Amino acid sequence: MTDGNYSDLRALRCIIDKGSFVAAARELRVSRSALSETIRRLEQRVGTQLLNRTTRSVSPTPAGARLSSRFSEASAEIEAAIAEAGAASGEAAGPVSVHTQRLGYELFLRPFLSGFAQRFPKITVEVQIDDAAIDIASGGFDVAIRLGELIEQDVVAFPLQSELRQIAVAAPAYLAQHGIPQHPRDLRDHLCICFRWPGHAALYSWEFYERGAWFSVPVSGPLIINDQRATIDAAAAGAGIAFWVESEVQPYLNDGRLVALLTDYSASFPGFMLYYLPQRHRSAAAAAFISALREVAKQS
Repeated sequence: MTDGNYSDLRALRCIIDKGSFVAAARELRVSRSALSETIRRLEQRVGTQLLNRTTRSVSPTPAGARLSSRFSEASAEIEAAIAEAGAASGEAAGPVSVHTQRLGYELFLRPFLSGFAQRFPKITVEVQIDDAAIDIASGGFDVAIRLGELIEQDVVAFPLQSELRQIAVAAPAYLAQHGIPQHPRDLRDHLCICFRWPGHAALYSWEFYERGAWFSVPVSGPLIINDQRATIDAAAAGAGIAFWVESEVQPYLNDGRLVALLTDYSASFPGFMLYYLPQRHRSAAAAAFISALREVAKQS
């Protein structure tokens, strides 16, 4: 790939990520006219239209979306190779700052950290565990783990797992008393155990899928909790209906403490991802952490 090809593809990805030529031009520090010429040149080279342009918005064509996605994957692999080379260049040492959602810690860091500490005794890993929305640059984090749909733009990201699915669940005793919802809109008439993302004023609206599209259902009930595992415990005790990742509630389903609801309206979505800023120079400690976690994820 020539430098020109790489720059043109990076411009395409930036326009799609930002949703406008003006914002992308500002990010890339070029004029809007120069950016328009870049895309015109790229479209001429590939022989097809890559962007749909209106006076108010810009969106990718199917060909543009595919090309941008493939370029993003290739860029991520290049970043990974650089990180792995940096980690292998010598004995890594120094601090690594990591932010992770609570479930991300449970699934990936809890079984990983002890082995990593033994393998790299000169690296100090500081982990912040919470579900708050963060900006890793302003927060000073080297690496973060979040659900794919929640990560920031303009970062390098790698999937740590396949897709996830969330489902609604309730105890048999609750359903015997209050009935079984047949459609997600029926949840408005039920006692739901609500979750609030840290830093958000509104409660989390439960997300379902029907006829090829996602939709949200605002819920309410007697309990509002900022820890999703605690919402499941409350549901098992009969307090109402809860909503969480299917794999995490499966033990409750297996032993009959909970019953799955509305599964026909539950679809998969991107799982947890490891991500970081696309910095040219990364510390050997951060590179070692990234490389080691990716290695473990590939084996699982």
